[in-house]
Amino acid sequence: MKTDTDYMQLALDLAASAKGNTNPNPVVGAVLVKNGVIVGTGLHRKAGEPHAEVHAFNMAGHHAEGATLYVTLEPCSHYGKTPPCANLVKESKVSRVVVATMDPNPSVAGRGIQIIRDAGIEVEVGLLEKEARKLNERFIHNMLTNRPFVTSKFAMTLDGKIATHTGHSKWITSDEARLKVHELRNEVDGILVGIGTVLADNPALTTRLPNQQGKNPTRIILDSELKIPLTAQVTDTSVAPTIVVCGKNADPAKITQLKEKGIQIVQVSNQDGLNLEEMLDELYKLGITDLLVEGGAEINASFLKAKLINKFLVYIAPKLIGGRNSKSPITGLDVDTMDEALDLEFEKIEQIGVDLLVTAYPKSGE
Repeated sequence: MKTDTDYMQLALDLAASAKGNTNPNPVVGAVLVKNGVIVGTGLHRKAGEPHAEVHAFNMAGHHAEGATLYVTLEPCSHYGKTPPCANLVKESKVSRVVVATMDPNPSVAGRGIQIIRDAGIEVEVGLLEKEARKLNERFIHNMLTNRPFVTSKFAMTLDGKIATHTGHSKWITSDEARLKVHELRNEVDGILVGIGTVLADNPALTTRLPNQQGKNPTRIILDSELKIPLTAQVTDTSVAPTIVVCGKNADPAKITQLKEKGIQIVQVSNQDGLNLEEMLDELYKLGITDLLVEGGAEINASFLKAKLINKFLVYIAPKLIGGRNSKSPITGLDVDTMDEALDLEFEKIEQIGVDLLVTAYPKSGE
């Protein structure tokens, strides 16, 4: 016999299947169960489209009366592009609602649950809450900070090198690991690199997936002095949007040339390097809710110094390079003693092809 946990896990799996398609909205799954039988399921597929609860109730029809609703996020209580789901639940005549986690938006948290309880419907909150919050970590961060969720991704050898002493790095990881990176690009709004990467590699920074059309994220280039060549692949905005972040004293003529190619320019203060906090504020206003940093050692160090990385994805290849001048993934932190190191918490370690993928988060307070 299936339990509440089983049904909530199904709702979480439904929600996860839409990851990357709902931004700026959360991913949400819903399951309706009556007398041990699933009578309705739903997920929020895309921003502006019906929410998960709507799909589940449409599928269930009159069978929703007396059923239990399992939903991964508190039903919304406000009018946006769609009506509030809390009212729909209230009118559905379900007997019970199980919610994984409350709405993270402080201005509306708890309101949807209260509307449902006021209608005399039993509501339980907190089943698989940790998993639900992890699934919507991007949305929760957006709601609490009004900034993009920042993930730093890099690949290195077992001895911690991202390139040989000559700068050669293709390829550190396996085909399977690189495919996983393209799947990640397919989920995020923006991918960020520094001008050094553009000048050295001339990357397209697009999503390439076998047998399907991938979603190309907005390319974001940190280029304080506008050294970007007008012939660089990332300047072709017919492929994907591009934002160039530069200093406030950048060359106006070069700005005009870039704008003529359809590139957006974001200018921020530039005293000891580009102000990354200012940049994140501006990127969020431009609709970037989920940012993948694929920069080199200096970009990684800049984000780390500013304590702006929310998550680390580190690919480790079973290779050794050695060499006094081989490149490391992070430079310039100038840590003198181990108690100054940034402490991380490992979330999981998985094998992708022959490589390892380590998922880690900064320890609370770091």
